[in-house]
This record gives sequence, C-alpha cells and structure tokens, in this order.
Amino acid sequence: MMKGRWLVVWLLVWAWQAQAQPPVEIDDALEERNFMPHELYYFVDTTQRLNLEQVIRQPSQLLFKQHTSYQNIDFQENAAYWISFPVRSDDRSDRVWLLEFYDQTIDYIDAFVPQKGGGYRKVEMGDQYPFKSRSFRHKNFELVLQVPPDTVVTYYFRVTSHEFADLRIALRSVNRFVYYALNEYFLFGTFYGMILIISLYNFLVYLAIREIKHVYYIGYLLSVAGYAMSLDGIGFQYLWPQHPGWNDYAAGIFLYSLIIWSLLFTRKFLSTAEKTPGLDRAIVAMMVLRTSWFILFLAFFPHLLTYRNLDLIPLSLIFYSAIHLWHQGYKPARFFVIAYGVLFIGFLLRMLVYFNFLPFTIVSHYTLHFSFVLEMLFLTFALGDRIRILKADQDRSLRSIIEQKEENIQLQSKVNRELEEKVRERTVELATKNQELARQAEEIKRINSLLDIDNWRLKSSIQEIRQESAFKRDISFEQFKRIFADDAACYRFLEQTKWNAGYRCRKCGHDHYFESTRLFSRRCTRCGYNESVTAHTLFQGLRFPIFKAFYLVYVEIHFPGRYTLEELSHTLDLRRNTVWSFRKRVQKLIQEQGENDLIINREVWTIPAGGFSSVPLN
Repeated sequence: MMKGRWLVVWLLVWAWQAQAQPPVEIDDALEERNFMPHELYYFVDTTQRLNLEQVIRQPSQLLFKQHTSYQNIDFQENAAYWISFPVRSDDRSDRVWLLEFYDQTIDYIDAFVPQKGGGYRKVEMGDQYPFKSRSFRHKNFELVLQVPPDTVVTYYFRVTSHEFADLRIALRSVNRFVYYALNEYFLFGTFYGMILIISLYNFLVYLAIREIKHVYYIGYLLSVAGYAMSLDGIGFQYLWPQHPGWNDYAAGIFLYSLIIWSLLFTRKFLSTAEKTPGLDRAIVAMMVLRTSWFILFLAFFPHLLTYRNLDLIPLSLIFYSAIHLWHQGYKPARFFVIAYGVLFIGFLLRMLVYFNFLPFTIVSHYTLHFSFVLEMLFLTFALGDRIRILKADQDRSLRSIIEQKEENIQLQSKVNRELEEKVRERTVELATKNQELARQAEEIKRINSLLDIDNWRLKSSIQEIRQESAFKRDISFEQFKRIFADDAACYRFLEQTKWNAGYRCRKCGHDHYFESTRLFSRRCTRCGYNESVTAHTLFQGLRFPIFKAFYLVYVEIHFPGRYTLEELSHTLDLRRNTVWSFRKRVQKLIQEQGENDLIINREVWTIPAGGFSSVPLN
C-alpha cells in the first residue's frame, strides 16, 4: 500500500516536473557539467519543518524555480534549501555518472534517491557526520546516479548549514571524477608539501642563526596550512575524521592563528619597534583587538569565527607598514610588499568569485591557494634577501674597517718613523744635557757634602753650647726637653759620648765596624758582635723614655736632694717606685765612683763646675 502511494506521488511529481523543469540530459560526449546556484531549481524552507512528502504533495504552493539573480550573499543561514534535479539518461550511455557538491563545509545534505519500485531512499551527507560514513572517501560529497535509459528521474536534496554554503552541483562521469580527483589531490600534495618544506627550511635557518622571526614565520605557514585544510576538507579527511564537531571551529581558529602569527612576523621582520614606533603600537593594538573579538566570537557567536571580511583590516595594516618602510628606504621590505600584494590580489579575486563578478572555474576557485603559494615564496625570498642585504652591509662594513685599519697602519708607520727620528735627535740632545747635568750634579753634590759637614759641625757646636749652658745652671724639665727633645737626641748624645775616642769591640778588640740594623748600634766587622748604644751603661735595660732618665741623672748629679720623689714622679709622669729605683741606681754609682765621677762604658764623665766632659779611664 505504501509503495503504491509513493508510486502515485512519484508519477505526479514526474508529470509536474516534466512541465515545469526541463531535465538534465546525460550525454557521453560531455563528461562534466557544473550547475551554478542560479541555474538550479530550488526553494527555501525557512522553518526547516517540511519533509519530502510535504514538498511533493504541494507543488502548487512550493514551486521549484530558478533564481537567476541569486548571489552568494543571498544565502540564508539555518534555512533548508530544497533542490530539485531531474535527470534523463541517453539509452546509448554506457558510463557511470555521479553528482557532486563542491562545498566541503556544508553541515547537512539529505539526498533523496528515487527507487525502481517507487519511493525514495534517503542518503545523509555533510561535515557533521564522521568521514568514514561517506560512500566515496573523498573530500567532497558524491552521489552515484541510477537512471534507467531514456527515463526522467528526479533527485531531491535538502541542504542546511549554519554558515554560507556553496550550492554548486557538478554532474560528471566516474572516469572524469577519477581524473579530476587525482589531479586535485596531486596539487594539494604539492601545496602542503611546499608549506612543509618551507617550514623545515626556516626551522633549520632558525637553528643556525637563532632569529625568532623564523619561528613566527613557521607558525604563520602552519596556520595557513591548517586554514586551507579546514576549507578544503583535507583536514577532516586526514587529521580529524572522527571529530566532525571540530569542523565548526577549525577554520575560525586557524584563521585567528594565521593573523596573529602574521602580525608577529611583520613586527620582527620589518623591525617596526625601532624604525616606526607608531606603526608598531598599531600592530600590537591590532593583535589585542583581534584576540578580543576571537574570544568574544568563540564564547558567544561561534558561527562568526570564519567571517573573513574583518581580517582585511589587519592585512591592510601589514601591507601599509611594509610599503611605508620600503618608501623610507628599508630594502628588505620590497619582497614583503610583493608577497602581501599577491595575497591581496588573491583575496580580491576570491571575493569577486564569491559575489559572482567572475565565473567559477577551477583556477578561480583556488585563487587563494595560488596566492598563498606565491606569498610564501616571496616571503621566503624576503627572508633570504634580508639575510643577503645584511650580509652585504656587514661585508661593506668589514671592508671599510679593513681599509681604515690599513690606513691607520700606514699612518702609524709614518708617525712611528717620524717619532723615531725625533727620538734619536732628542736622545742625542738629552745625552749632551745629561752629561752637563751630571757634571753639575757632581759639583752640587760636592758642595752639598761640604755644606752638610759645616752644618753638622755648626749644629754640634750649638748643641754642645746648649748642653754646656744647661749644665751650668738650674733648668726645669720643660727647658731640659728643649735640649734633649726626644729619645733620638739622647741616643745621639750617648753615641758621641760612648765612642768619642773610637770604637773597639768588647769581644775581640777589633776597631772596625759597620752600622747595624738597629739605630745607633755598631757591629764588629770581624766577629759580628752587635753592641747597642746603651749596652754597659747606666741606661742599659731602661724601661722608660731615656730623656727622662737623662733628666734624673742631671738632677741627681747637680742638685741632689732638691726634689722629692713625689715632685719628680709628677714632673716626669713616672711611678714613684720607678723614680726611686733609678735614683738609687744613680746614687749608687756616684758613691762607688766618687762624688764627681760617673762611669759609662769605660769612659768617665767628670762633672766639673763647667759641665760634662769625657776623659779616658785610667
């Protein structure tokens, strides 16, 4: 009963379609024919509620007709497009034919295939189904035709998509499909192989010179590959065949990545931070803005991720930056300008095809791929040209440095020769003057020696006069210190007194000596005996300043009993016991030698009324 009803419906539809829509003739002489959207018969179901039976039963209300003014921008998203496609086969045809939808991004294609016994078989296609569910393992959507000879058979298609869908349908033989598919996949392999090779080349260059711009360029190339594979369906076929949901986001994500890597590469390649800070800030702001609207679209408007028109803004900024720097004389920007000029031409041609200003052909369909290939080549040339220019500049700088060094060496040699000549002249002059100065120095030295002897004699006479005057009268300790100002003066006086009659060694009796390392000491040249100036004198082993001991001797000899121990202790700033002990020592020697004689190192200081004088001991 159901089959009979479908048979009646099929016959009615055939009769109606025969009057309203001419069938497509299958002719072996023409192996391929493309039907543009304005050539197709279709209507739009904005409610998406109609099914095939409702469509067939109401031909008077839902007429399939051609929309000759259709443009791609007229496509209504999230609406159902019902397409009627009647086919009649020539009884002489011996080939297998198929229908093919070009657009790999269509979400759902429901194909209703007529059956021999009446009714329709539904075949589901689209990028929302796993790839392995397709009857042809091809990036496009194909359906094999089953048309009896000399019979009109009508196929229906229900197309829905959340974004723009290209409604073009191709009718071609299987032989033509195989030839076309092999060539197309060969071109895809060449395209993606070039991307892989250029990426590998830039990776090796990066390992060699460690410039981050090559990493940015690799990111850009891989993003181009991902974006192209998302649009071509190659990615769905080979990379994520089990994840059809990724198809809704892949193109938009790779497009965002492409723009960001392109902006980063532009900043580094053109050195905008150093050469044009204003444009550099604009590029950074564009990256922030593009990231912001990517996050916004991803979170709230995922269907707008693949909206490409806005990306003309960052690409225009890149193009303008390259032209601006080239105009300023930055030579590496020339190939960069050409590369993005080619890319802009590719975008322009693709838009002209999209808006139906240019006819659809294989070449026009893949203009963006061709422009990407040329852009990659020119950018590679730009990187190589930049390295060549930098190397040439470096070589020129190196040659300039070498020439400058050679000039410096020549100049230095000339200066050295002149200096050597002047040095020789000056040396002769200085030698003459030095000889004269030497003679003058000898004369001055002789005069100074005579003056030193006279000065020493004068000072000795003055010192003796002062000492004699000191011993003739009563003086205070402060006045005494002016005569013997420090220990050195006392040692010098003691040295003159002790060895006034000449030196004789106490060990061996030798009378030659040399100055010892200790001040005011003498060392025997024969036995090496070292004798200090205080040895074998009253002042041997003294533990307080010798000039204070001199004063104690002076007081005790000339004015015994005049000063108390307390007075002497206070005046000399010594302890009372120290003063008492040394005072007893002096008194003991005075008592042993007599009231007027004091023995010091085999010499006698007689103490007459006129002062000290040394006489030999009998």
